[in-house]
Amino acid sequence: MAEFDDKELNEGATPEQAPDTATSVSAAEAAADLSSSVSAPAPAPKGYGLPVVIIAAVVALVLGCLAGRFLLSGIGGGSLNGKATLTEAELDTAVASYTSNGQTKNVTAREVIQNSSSLDSAKNDDNTYNVPAAESTISYVRNKILNDAVTAEGITVSDEDANAYAQETLGSSDVDTIAQQYGMDSNTVKDVLKQSAGVKKLYDKITGGGDSSTKPEAPAQPEAGKEDEKNATYGEYIVKLLGDEWDAANNKWARTDGPYYAALGTEQFTSDSASYNQANSAYYVATSQSDSSSEDTQKSWTDYVNGKLSNASCTVFSLNS
Repeated sequence: MAEFDDKELNEGATPEQAPDTATSVSAAEAAADLSSSVSAPAPAPKGYGLPVVIIAAVVALVLGCLAGRFLLSGIGGGSLNGKATLTEAELDTAVASYTSNGQTKNVTAREVIQNSSSLDSAKNDDNTYNVPAAESTISYVRNKILNDAVTAEGITVSDEDANAYAQETLGSSDVDTIAQQYGMDSNTVKDVLKQSAGVKKLYDKITGGGDSSTKPEAPAQPEAGKEDEKNATYGEYIVKLLGDEWDAANNKWARTDGPYYAALGTEQFTSDSASYNQANSAYYVATSQSDSSSEDTQKSWTDYVNGKLSNASCTVFSLNS
């Protein structure tokens, strides 16, 4: 079993190539819904690469459209000169250029391809490589911008953090096994996992620890006709949900301005005597509060990410699909 070990990473950076001036045929604001319905079990879901799966697992990275200014040049523009495939010697050709926080960086075909597969698995029968699709390139740039934000926020990710994230998200921290499942290089998997663990930390920081609210279990349903019979089980269930709205010492309402009082203020119950119907009313209030908290959390995260992406620009040198 090969768990994450930063010392094993091949840290040799791929030299950036300056792209030719892109011939802008059209300028379109690109937006993509990164909230995938894909969950992250092991083994890998068919049809989805590792980056897609773990991005979906970063608390559904983003809900809604996250738009930066993405300028798509027509085929023939940029440094690709209209190519649809590249030789191995051409993999360091720039397929896009993006600017964020005043810095402009190039993105190579090699970087985009290796972000979702190994070079071997991406190689065509004639030993060429398809120019990455515009969607894949834009997705890669978005992730780079988020990882730049992780660094800017002073967030660090240890090997233990990456292992824990892999275990929680994919059900395993065995990098070699994960790489085999997704047809990727082990070093790339380590890098993707570490970056994604960093984004999860960023999410927690921006949202104040993430969505800590969880929907409670519904109260156990009694036999038919006994919904209004009272017992201690339902009394304890309600009081546990009421929180600071309930004065446990005196077995009465502590305040009357909360959502539980609005729903149950006219009901007669105590911590040792309540009915199923009363408990069910409290359950619906708790569920509503949980949904509201989750929406607030996601709005905070989405606003933050949109803020980062709206201040970035990207020129993609091919419309390949």
